[in-house]
Amino acid sequence: MGDGVITVLGMGTGGAPPVVGGADLVVGAARHLEAAELPSGVRRLVLGPLSPALDTIAEYVAAPGARVVVLASGDPGFFGIVRALGARFGAAALDVRPSSPSVAVAFARLGLRWDDAVVVSAHGRELRTAVHVCRAHPKTAVLTGPGAGPAELGAALARTGLARTLVVGSALGTDAERVERVTPEQAAARDWSAAGAAVVLCLADAALDGRAGASRTVAGAPVAPAGWALPEEDFAHRDSMVTKAEVRALALARLGPRTGDLVWDVGAGSGAVAVECARFGAAVIAVEKTADGAGRVRANAAAHGVEVQVVHGEAPAALDGLPAPDAVFVGGGGRELAAIVTACARRARRSVVVTLAAVDRVPEVRGALRAAGWVPDGVLLQSSRLAPLPGDVTRLAAANPVFVLWARPASATSEGESL
Repeated sequence: MGDGVITVLGMGTGGAPPVVGGADLVVGAARHLEAAELPSGVRRLVLGPLSPALDTIAEYVAAPGARVVVLASGDPGFFGIVRALGARFGAAALDVRPSSPSVAVAFARLGLRWDDAVVVSAHGRELRTAVHVCRAHPKTAVLTGPGAGPAELGAALARTGLARTLVVGSALGTDAERVERVTPEQAAARDWSAAGAAVVLCLADAALDGRAGASRTVAGAPVAPAGWALPEEDFAHRDSMVTKAEVRALALARLGPRTGDLVWDVGAGSGAVAVECARFGAAVIAVEKTADGAGRVRANAAAHGVEVQVVHGEAPAALDGLPAPDAVFVGGGGRELAAIVTACARRARRSVVVTLAAVDRVPEVRGALRAAGWVPDGVLLQSSRLAPLPGDVTRLAAANPVFVLWARPASATSEGESL
């Protein structure tokens, strides 16, 4: 044992079962207690609800010379019990001895690198976040839990229509280890209860190949892009029908797209806002009523190397059945604008941003947001760009003014929706 009064042993992903000696209390899941070699007479505590277990550990820690051992899966400091133990007893009280993380073992079984994988935990957390990460990133590892297992993840991904392969790794490092490749539909149709704790790798075809991908310096999800509010010429568009860079800069600030979010871009046009949100790591659904516009959105997403799901249809009807977004961008106007804003506000969790050129539309948009229980705000954005004149001089070229309206829920908490 080390200097800490609580020894945390990682197990289950390789190596021999630990031999626990000199402990007064051993805490762990039933499967871990059964696998470990425990001395006779030691008290065993099957880990269930965390709070009572921490209270029992505290009683032993308070006794001079008492030793506590906590058994956990893999690396207990990786989405594991070290967080709760450290918060209660402090890092100095812990002697952590990790085993290999299940994510590392799962990727190793496939012969794949995982420094470019995004790892998300669905254990005791909302599954929707894991689903959105799988939507947006080609290589994702999901740590599952009760009610958020391979079947639930598969069912949610099957509804997206995205091409993904799920690799389900269970009992990794044990004689009962299984590593299975399935489609989301196959995962949804299976009963995985016998598999126990599992890690699910959600992989696009390029990630399965193993030969693609540049060398990385920073592991995990990509950091914020080097630049945003990209020039209009970076997007294919028709007749200058593209959200201007200055407007996109403010819209992105109010949308706040990030990894784990789902953003709707309604009336996407060229998809410039959708692409920019995806570059921040968010999952994005772009809704566009014209076929050529939908094609441009797909082309722009491909040109920028991001995943954007395109729905060819007219809002608000096209919004029915889509998963609830964290943030929504509504571009353009039209007779259905108030109805579209109302439909978006009823389903968004955090923010709604609307851009429009007509001053006549501002009151109805603000009214629709208020009626849906949101607090609206906004600005009239007027900008002038530097433009050359003959004689090596410069003038200011005024762009058309645009109203940028945004809103947040009136309540500090938003109920949102399920997947």
